Amino acid sequence: MRSRYRCFIVAAFLCLLVPRFNYSNSLLPLPVLGATWREAVPGYEYSFPRDHSAHPDYRVEWWYYTGNLESQTGHRFGYQLTFFRVGVTRGLSNPSRWALRDLYMAHFAISDIDRQRFHSFDRINRAGIGWAGADSLDSYRSDSDSKRIRIWNEDWEAKISEASHMLQAAENRYALDINLEPTKDEVIHGENGVSRRGPSSANASHYYSVSRARSSGEITVEGERFDVVGLSWIDHEFGTSFLDEKQTGWDWFSIQLEDGRDLMLFQIRREDGSIDPHSSATLIDMSGKPTHLAIADFSLEPGDFWQSPRSGARYPVGWRVSLPRYDLQLTITAAFEDQELRTPESTGVTYWEGSIIARDTKNGSIRGRGYLEMTGYTGKSMGSILR
Repeated sequence: MRSRYRCFIVAAFLCLLVPRFNYSNSLLPLPVLGATWREAVPGYEYSFPRDHSAHPDYRVEWWYYTGNLESQTGHRFGYQLTFFRVGVTRGLSNPSRWALRDLYMAHFAISDIDRQRFHSFDRINRAGIGWAGADSLDSYRSDSDSKRIRIWNEDWEAKISEASHMLQAAENRYALDINLEPTKDEVIHGENGVSRRGPSSANASHYYSVSRARSSGEITVEGERFDVVGLSWIDHEFGTSFLDEKQTGWDWFSIQLEDGRDLMLFQIRREDGSIDPHSSATLIDMSGKPTHLAIADFSLEPGDFWQSPRSGARYPVGWRVSLPRYDLQLTITAAFEDQELRTPESTGVTYWEGSIIARDTKNGSIRGRGYLEMTGYTGKSMGSILR
C-alpha cells in the first residue's frame, strides 16, 4: 500500500512537471530539460571504489546483482536485486528537495529452484526526499572515515565498501540479506572503456563487472528462513543512449565456470531478425584478466523454448554457446522455465531473468552456473525505451 501511494505521488509530479512523460512506458522517453546529458565516450578513466557510486551526468544507470545460492541442506536458490536510476532533468537550478531530478526503480526476485517457484517484486520512487537515491561521485570522498556508498529504494539497499557489497531487500514474506565479498577485481567490458551497442557512437555505455563474489547470508521464502552461501555477479552500467530504435532486445549471459573462468556474453537482436554486429563478450580467466571478444569470436544458438501463460512471450530457455578459439562449448538450460519478471509498479517492462546451468556440450557434465536475461520478447521494443 505504501509503495502504491508513493507511485501515485510520483505520477502526480510527472503530470505537473513533465507533461511529455509517456505513461504507457514508465521508463522513457523522458524530456531533457536544462543541460544536455553526457555520453559514454572512449578514454573514460575508472577508479574503484569511487565508480561504484552514481554518475548523475549520465541519463541512465543501473546496478545489477544476481547470484546462485545454496542452503546448508542443499536447497538451491537464485536471486536478482537491481537498482535503476533514470535522469529526468539535468542542471536544474531549483534547490527544493521536491524538484524532480531522477526517478529510481528497483526489481527484486527470488528463484526457488528446488520448488520451481519464482517470486518477484518491483517499485518506483523519486529522489530528493529520501525515498530513493544513490551516493554520487561528488558525495564519495576517498578520505571519508566510512568510505561506504549506498544505493537504495525505500528499505531495499546496497551498501558498498572496498571489501564488500551488503544487500538487503524484503517484501511480504520474502527477503534477502547477504554479504558479497569480491574474489576478483572489477573488469571493464568493451574497448577503451566503452561498451558499444549500436551503429551510432552514442549507442554506448561505461560497463564493468565484478564477475565473482563469495556470498553468504539469509534468504526468506514464504516466511521460511534459510542460511545460504554461493557466488554472485555484480554489474554496473551508465550511459545516455544505449540502443538504436531498430534494436528490439537482447540476450545477456553471466556464467561462472567451475574451472575458475567467467564469461559475460550478450547479443542484441534487430527488428529484421538479424543479430547486431556490436554484440560482444568478455572471457575472464582465473586470475581476473579479461579478454574482449567480438561477435566473430563466439556463436549463440537458441534451443528449447518456453511460452509464458501470462504475457504470451516465447522465450528460448535453452542455448548453445560456442567459443571455438578457447575450446569452450556449453549447453545452457534454465534452472526452471518460469522465471519471467513483470514490473507493473515501475518500468512496465516484462522480461525473463533467471538462474541457468551450463553443461559441457560433449559429455553433459555441469561446467558452471549463472544468470540469463532476455528482453524484447513481449512485442515492446527495447530500442524505443533505451534509445
